[in-house]
Amino acid sequence: MPEPQRLDTTRLQKIAQAYWESAALMAAVELEIFTAIAHGHDTMPAVAKAVGISERNAERLLTVLAAMTLLSRDGERFINAPDVQRFLVKDGERYAGPWILFTKPRWKAFGELSERLRNSQENRLGAYVDFTVEDARRYHTATYSIGMGAARLFSRSVDLSGRTRMLDLGGGSGAYSIVATQTYPGLEAIVLDLPPVTVVANEYIAANGATGRVRTLPGDFTETEFPQGIDVVVMASNLPQYEPALVRRVVAKAFEALVPGGEMHLIGETLHDDRTGPLSAALWGLNEAIQNSTGLAHTESEAKAYLQDAGFADVAVHPFVPGVLSRIAGRKPG
Repeated sequence: MPEPQRLDTTRLQKIAQAYWESAALMAAVELEIFTAIAHGHDTMPAVAKAVGISERNAERLLTVLAAMTLLSRDGERFINAPDVQRFLVKDGERYAGPWILFTKPRWKAFGELSERLRNSQENRLGAYVDFTVEDARRYHTATYSIGMGAARLFSRSVDLSGRTRMLDLGGGSGAYSIVATQTYPGLEAIVLDLPPVTVVANEYIAANGATGRVRTLPGDFTETEFPQGIDVVVMASNLPQYEPALVRRVVAKAFEALVPGGEMHLIGETLHDDRTGPLSAALWGLNEAIQNSTGLAHTESEAKAYLQDAGFADVAVHPFVPGVLSRIAGRKPG
């Protein structure tokens, strides 16, 4: 018989120290290490001089970044990994540095996770209860940096030809609405989000030349009455922020607002039906404990049921960003 595998603490230690890797990545983004390398400051001394740290600290950080495969080495020169080059060079078109730093303000709170989990005080809007315009601006600087890519994926994945009026629930920066109305002539969109968020959304809408196609509606989409005559509803990347009862309420409201034949797309981090993963969805659910909200991660089958129970037909789960986001879609009969 084969000898039983000997257990050790290696895996547990790696998980316990994972925040060291997060810290190294975030520091590299803040110091603009990857930007310096992309601009030819690609040796240890050159990086140190370009970003204003000592050569000793440059050696420490670059060694870790190479071990994390964010950098590779060619003799004394460092090279950005392909995804790093595309998304973490500051003057690049697809720069996503703000998203990498998005969760850093929660660092201390996650260090207090056990205490947070013991806290029984919750509210349905979590961190958004006292949201300010400046909070919204910081938040959506991060979400916009990756949201436009997700919005382009949505407009490639879903044929909105002939649709005329889209309601974007919790649309944040308005990325989905901006891209959809650019892609499909004749489509107009309404971004319904909290009043401080719509202030920031209007800035992104104007910057993208979409003011004539996209407008905002300040409110709380769990409570605010929806406009009528809508033929597309999108609720993207905010699913774990809400408990099942609230999602059901929003989906039912969407069904009533849609014209017959209209469609809804619920895009979010979903768990497998056995609730064993993916890890990304599970962690976003856990994040709601930090926010003191009532939200949690939902399974794909639960999300399908929210639409089916509201009356939607042809409800199906579509892969969106594998391991991260699913798109659950349904059609209002008629």
